[in-house]
Amino acid sequence: MANIMPEGESIRRAVKWISARLEESPSESPMKYVNEAVSRFDLSSKETEFLMEFYRQRKEKSLSDA
Repeated sequence: MANIMPEGESIRRAVKWISARLEESPSESPMKYVNEAVSRFDLSSKETEFLMEFYRQRKEKSLSDA
């Protein structure tokens, strides 16, 4: 199933912000930053679900590639 980025500047800024945090601290859990981004960028429940699924799938893919 393909992930389609929800429309809206807030979600785009959240993804960029989370990605930057993960580059700085790759050992941290993405969910830590997802939870912070929800408040920081005032994300809707749909946007929150998208972020959680996006980073969950990304983690699973990185584990299967290892």
